[in-house]
Amino acid sequence: MSFLIEFWNFLKVRKKFWLLPIILVLALFGGLIILSQGSL
Repeated sequence: MSFLIEFWNFLKVRKKFWLLPIILVLALFGGLIILSQGSL
């Protein structure tokens, strides 16, 4: 959880909010892959 706080602070300081949707999409795909692997 501290990683998320650090990442949020990084985004605020560096003004790199354009990275947020990319990270969210990658996390979503990662979650889907993990869930689909578990169902087999």
